[in-house]
Amino acid sequence: MTEEPSAEADVIVVGAGLAGLTATRELKDAGWTVKTLEARERVGGRLKGLDLGNGKAVDLGGEYFGDKSTMIAETAKSVGITGFRSYDEGERLTFVNGRRHAYSGLFPWRMGPAAIADLGQAILKIERLAKQVPPDGPWNAPNAEKLDSQTLWSWMQRNVTTATARAFITMMIEAAFCTRPSDVSLMHVLYYANASGGFRYLLEVSGGIQRYRFDGGAHSIPKRLAAKLPDEVRTGAPVRRIEQRSDSVVVSGPGFEYRGRWVVVAIPVTLAGRIDYAPALPGYRDQFTQRLPAGSAMKCLAVYDEPFWRADGLSGQITSSDGPFRVAFDTSPADGSPGVMSAFVTGSAARKLTRLTPAERRTAVLDGLVAGLGPKAGKPREFVEQNWLDEEFTRGCYHGWGPPGLYTAFGPALREPIGRIHWAGTESGVHQMGSMGGAVDSGRRVARELFARAAEERGEESKPDTTITGAVGRGR
Repeated sequence: MTEEPSAEADVIVVGAGLAGLTATRELKDAGWTVKTLEARERVGGRLKGLDLGNGKAVDLGGEYFGDKSTMIAETAKSVGITGFRSYDEGERLTFVNGRRHAYSGLFPWRMGPAAIADLGQAILKIERLAKQVPPDGPWNAPNAEKLDSQTLWSWMQRNVTTATARAFITMMIEAAFCTRPSDVSLMHVLYYANASGGFRYLLEVSGGIQRYRFDGGAHSIPKRLAAKLPDEVRTGAPVRRIEQRSDSVVVSGPGFEYRGRWVVVAIPVTLAGRIDYAPALPGYRDQFTQRLPAGSAMKCLAVYDEPFWRADGLSGQITSSDGPFRVAFDTSPADGSPGVMSAFVTGSAARKLTRLTPAERRTAVLDGLVAGLGPKAGKPREFVEQNWLDEEFTRGCYHGWGPPGLYTAFGPALREPIGRIHWAGTESGVHQMGSMGGAVDSGRRVARELFARAAEERGEESKPDTTITGAVGRGR
């Protein structure tokens, strides 16, 4: 990966996650020159791996995809990576309001008929409402102001009557959105659900977005993308300033300065707001960046010699409304060796545990696994924590969530270019916004935007293979 102190190119890309790498590849394949700057010493952004030895690895970041996750599946296939079915056999366990339930299927029927009926009707209502919210512009939905002026919690007070169903939905929201129903707007939940393929699709394993995982881990996808872009990608280069000039942009950080025709900012929205811009961004965009915080998430992996819970007839899936994590899954390699449990410490649980010491967090998470899987779960051969809240160049996962009023007041700022600055990142994707697919989608979109701008400057219609003539990096 190149480490020039300065360089020129048609486009400078900030961030080498899936969004930035996708944009880089699309532009390079069209004949453009690109330089991609990544703050970390690795590529992948919110995708990160854990090496298990013997050629095996698992994910400390994003990992799942389903049958509707077409864009990430296509990207993985393009670099020679295939998927396998997530383990989903045996009983599931849930702890709701202090009560333990073992069950099969999507919902724990032993919670009682009233709670199950209440839960079912609430999910059906959310599904119906979600279909009204267009992923390419949720602020254009019918009754957008009404949907965006309330939290999911306030909606639940009117539409969910039993305490058990409310606790179960709260648990699901914290697991999927990494924040509490009282934080997030109803519109954001509906927007994310519709963009992803449906609210139930977000919750299911075999029939949903958790159906598959990638051989070698999802983190191997950006690694392979970057390997094909050795002259374009530079790591260890945190961008601190973006200066727009009449015909170019200057992107700089400690010890480097790059000049391009345009710049693509492909990092989480809240981090994009921390870059120094000259001239300063319009208040409309800056106010937007202040209002899309990242979710609160840690991922803890416990590694065992074997997935012992399978012999006990358990799937490894554990959900909890008030424990140290909201959901845990069996994330062992495809051949089942070694055994790996991934605990997703999200929402209020993450906000609580992040204030503890690493040793205290380890004890809390293992206690939660023991409650579900038995005493063997308390003695892993390895325990690894990925605290996404503390990571300097992430500051939270899985994606940014919208509080009430965000989309109806500032929504178009999500994707609208500012002069020579274009925006990418999973939050700005249309297909499966907030996931790996959303990142890929956003990278493809900004490439199309730049092709169109180049064609417009020449007075032509946009073409997918449009190349620049006379641009920075081409002899200027």
